[in-house]
Amino acid sequence: MKASSAIGLGVAILGLFLGPTMEGSNVFAIINPSAMLIVLCGTMGATIAGANFDAIKAIPKLYMLALNSPQQDLNGKVTELVGYAESARRDGLLALDEVTSQIDDEFTKKGLQLVVDGTDPDLVAEILESEVSAMKKRHADMSSPFDKAGGYAPTMGIIGTVFGLIHVLAHLDAPATLGPSISSAFIATLIGVASANVIYLPVGTKLKMLSGQEAHARQLVIEGILSIQAGDNPRVVQEKLSTFVAPALRAGADAANNGGEAAKAAA
Repeated sequence: MKASSAIGLGVAILGLFLGPTMEGSNVFAIINPSAMLIVLCGTMGATIAGANFDAIKAIPKLYMLALNSPQQDLNGKVTELVGYAESARRDGLLALDEVTSQIDDEFTKKGLQLVVDGTDPDLVAEILESEVSAMKKRHADMSSPFDKAGGYAPTMGIIGTVFGLIHVLAHLDAPATLGPSISSAFIATLIGVASANVIYLPVGTKLKMLSGQEAHARQLVIEGILSIQAGDNPRVVQEKLSTFVAPALRAGADAANNGGEAAKAAA
């Protein structure tokens, strides 16, 4: 689990449990089987009915992906593409045919193979952009169950509360039980709102963020491949691709910063 995911979940759960405890409430009152059945099963059923079933089957993997998300190595991609640019500049584009079989990233391999095959640059760009668009569509389909569950869960909680209040109103002849019964009825709303805002919506947001990062990395690859095909100088390719990396994360940024600090100190 990534540190940010663990810290975020920990802080949210701590706040939800510590706050009521400070007020003297029993946080374990949330463990109400009837309320949990209405909210959790109701949310699951509504989500299954309204989402792609392939995405439903992938939910466990998507949870793991959100909690243990891969990091995009943009500097590594820049270095890799600059190396291909140097090879193409020195030996010609056909020399890249020897390295394509050794590339692990299928997207980069496909782009370079199109270049080696002599495909028109505009068509190369169109094909690769279509790949990125299709990837975004797949990712959106996969993250949709979490967005839908985040919308359904609070509503299911309200439904559970209404059922509870109906039960309360049916037993007004027993005033001693009204307080506990009303309190129990609102647990469903609590479960619905808490599950939506602590689990479903954050996971959906994290998956969208990961999709955006992958799309950004692929745009870097597209720019690099088109620059290689155009015969740009490797140094120009590096400068162009470095713009896709945050200044503080660019290769050599630490050295440059340290050099600047040393110059200031000497002055």
